[in-house]
Amino acid sequence: MSAASRPAAVIVLAAGEGTRMKSRTSKVLHELCGRSMLGHVLAAARELRPERLVVVVGHRREQVVEYLAREAPDAEAVVQEQQNGTGHAVRVALEQTGVLDGTIVVTNGDHPLLRGETLGALVRTHEDAGNAATVLTTEMPDATGYGRMIRAADGAVEAIVEHKDATAEQRAVNEINVGMYAFDGALLADALKRVTTDNAGCEEYLTDVVAIVRGDGHRAGAHLVADWVETQGVNDRVQLARASRQLNDRILEAHMRAGVTIVDPATTWIDVHVTADRDAEIRPGTQLHGRTHLGEGAQVGPNCTLTDTRVGAGASVANAVCVEAEIGPEASVGPYAYLRPGTRLGPKGKVGTYVETKNADIGEGTKVPHLTYVGDAEIGEYSNIGASSVFVNYDGVRKHRSVIGSYVKTGSDNMFVAPVTVGDGAYTAAGSVIVQDVPPGAMAVARARQRNVEGWVERRRPGTPAADAARRAQEAQEPPETRQEDAP
Repeated sequence: MSAASRPAAVIVLAAGEGTRMKSRTSKVLHELCGRSMLGHVLAAARELRPERLVVVVGHRREQVVEYLAREAPDAEAVVQEQQNGTGHAVRVALEQTGVLDGTIVVTNGDHPLLRGETLGALVRTHEDAGNAATVLTTEMPDATGYGRMIRAADGAVEAIVEHKDATAEQRAVNEINVGMYAFDGALLADALKRVTTDNAGCEEYLTDVVAIVRGDGHRAGAHLVADWVETQGVNDRVQLARASRQLNDRILEAHMRAGVTIVDPATTWIDVHVTADRDAEIRPGTQLHGRTHLGEGAQVGPNCTLTDTRVGAGASVANAVCVEAEIGPEASVGPYAYLRPGTRLGPKGKVGTYVETKNADIGEGTKVPHLTYVGDAEIGEYSNIGASSVFVNYDGVRKHRSVIGSYVKTGSDNMFVAPVTVGDGAYTAAGSVIVQDVPPGAMAVARARQRNVEGWVERRRPGTPAADAARRAQEAQEPPETRQEDAP
């Protein structure tokens, strides 16, 4: 089969109301695997490199137009003021673009599983056969409710018969009309002028164009898609969830065939823009969103959610949430860590259990092992941050930044009140509140001197279990000859 030419246009129909979604969001903007339904369709259409990419909008048009301006500026929005059928939608599009010479592909904005290669095959079939119109079809296991494709002996399309109008013999046909087409541009424009609303719905149907061009003596053909699942549209939340599962399975399979280990595909979700190098391993219960990237040999999971995060080669992330973070090669994160935007963990660094970081540069080999918050901070190389430490970065009005040098050892339960700097090689004592800069190599001690008030519990809390325990402990420490024996 020859290579397909570049289509004159791809027209995406996205004007429908989508009432079954029961949503304030336009149906075609509902997301699956990190991209809207419309975004998936546009991505498939772009694989054909069309000269023009046109989206027909109607219901909730403001949302769709805003989306196109932000995410797909190469697409032209055409407003269908009244939704009077698929033929009317294409006619409105051509009224804006003008008559286009060459092949025009018409597809739907709610078919997110459609592959670009399938649209390319539709165009090749259309052009190789010299068709005026080519219908995309598939064979359904149960074709009930779908329009049947009735073919001539040479494979040409004779008619598209709706289920309710089909004879018993026609209903036995499992090949259905998917609702996507390739047309000769000039013949399409001419036929659309003759489409009527003489039907039960009083709408202009694109299927009528097929009958019109056949009546003019032109050939109408079909391209059969082997995988019927790919051709399914989404009309409600149940179908959206089903399509998400099917698309995710496709994404997972592609990663596994490229050399990525996915331990449990059933509990792993990966967005379309996620990338991973070979020998990366994704463990159960993991979600990878946005433009997350896993380096070679990185291990992520179990139970991780990473969004727009880069994980270096050989790094490990377990039971963690990471958003817009960068994790260096051979570094480790978790379990139960939260890396917020702006976190950069250097090579062989560690962010451990119950640690939260934000807008923090953590140097090579530095460890933040447990129970700590590091916000708006810079930490040098091979330092160690003691447990239960807090970088106090907010004064109630503005954020401030703390700087910890290299080879620093900070004590447990420290507070670093920003802005403050701890020099290279310095130490801080446990329980200290650091409010002044610490010179390199110094030991900072910032805590009150301990004072023990003897007998306080028995005097101030008499009769309590604590007072009784204290009395017994004191008696046990007294020499035997000084103890008072209980009276008989």
